[in-house]
Amino acid sequence: MRRREFIALLGGGAVRPLAAMAQEAGRTYRVGALSSGPRDSPPSVAMLDGLRQFGFIEGQNLSIDWHSYSSQIDLISKFAADLVKSNVDVIYAAGDAAIRAAQQATTTIPILGTTDDMVESGLVKSLARPGGNTTGTSFLSADLDGKRQEILIESVPGLRRVAALADSKRTASSRLQALKEAAQVRNVDLSIHQIAKPEEIPAAIDAAKASGAAALNILASPTLYSSRRIIMQRVAALRLPAIYQFAEEAEEGGFVAYGPRVVQMYREVMARQLAQLLRGSKPADIPIEQPTKFELVINLKTAKALGLSLPESFLLRADKVIE
Repeated sequence: MRRREFIALLGGGAVRPLAAMAQEAGRTYRVGALSSGPRDSPPSVAMLDGLRQFGFIEGQNLSIDWHSYSSQIDLISKFAADLVKSNVDVIYAAGDAAIRAAQQATTTIPILGTTDDMVESGLVKSLARPGGNTTGTSFLSADLDGKRQEILIESVPGLRRVAALADSKRTASSRLQALKEAAQVRNVDLSIHQIAKPEEIPAAIDAAKASGAAALNILASPTLYSSRRIIMQRVAALRLPAIYQFAEEAEEGGFVAYGPRVVQMYREVMARQLAQLLRGSKPADIPIEQPTKFELVINLKTAKALGLSLPESFLLRADKVIE
């Protein structure tokens, strides 16, 4: 039977209609973006494509001022201040650091944030009533790091040593300790390799391989997601099976992925929320939304390239198998 896990969508955000206000004729709406990824990343493209369905079309009545901070994290506060000075209508901010920078820069311009857990990070008061000038989406990816570790251990028979690639600015030490303890219960040793910036990723993966790890868990992180191509190329060269946080990553060549569909969330949820804000809805009145479906996707092509033969019982659990 295929595995599908659901969580309740709190706050009722998915069923709220868009604000009744229509776009102003002749007006150009301005969105400022603080993102770890480039303007042409699949989620960003999906969000703007989705926004077209609500009548906001770049080059016609919409302009985008995009700042990618992945390699310039120290400048994120400056980027946020620049967007405020340019008087954008809404600030889209991806990741805890970006949302905090935007919140510190303005208490009046609406902020559409996306990160792992908006409430746990203290970025909003609650799911149903965010408060302040911030709303958005929680992806809950870090909550699944342990589940992905379990799946990875099951996918590689006889696995005795696994590694985790972690963003030192994203993953709390308590979560890392919990992963270590969970691995020990399965009689598996876990080594943790942390990075602070994208250029450190290849060396960290090399260290994971050198530690004797036979598989790698890519922990939830905007930086690691934005660097997925680098990661996939490196683990392929080292013949190191890896599991990723979003379903689409297995479709892009990753070995296994378990999580929500990030592109779908951006197209269907983030675009709708952004349209609401552009039409004048107050962020405090737009509930934080969360994914309702998590998918297990297995790429058999990648498995074969790695020389892995997967148990039939494991394949039967998948929502999608790429052959």
